[in-house]
Amino acid sequence: MNLNITGHHVEVTDAIRDYVSGKLDRVIRHFDNVTSVNVILSVEKLDQKAEVTVHVRGKDIHVESTDADMYAAIDAMTDKLDRQVLKYKQKTNDHHHDSHKHQTPEA
Repeated sequence: MNLNITGHHVEVTDAIRDYVSGKLDRVIRHFDNVTSVNVILSVEKLDQKAEVTVHVRGKDIHVESTDADMYAAIDAMTDKLDRQVLKYKQKTNDHHHDSHKHQTPEA
């Protein structure tokens, strides 16, 4: 997995980098086939914004969150990402299960 963390108008410190990678490891453990993860942390006026794009086979999952605190924005972003990843995983598992069901001959 290729993890890329960038900052727009904010310095990405080692503490923030470790915090983001720890949170993303918790979410990405659901997938074996994550090719890359791009995280952009930005500050606009008083809003702290965190956005992530996860590239998995067949789809790109994009999530963004805004909060007054950068760590709270990262937490909200990972919570949203976790829900979308689980939804995508459930959808792919249901799809594969249905395809096997249709291939079995009925007597």
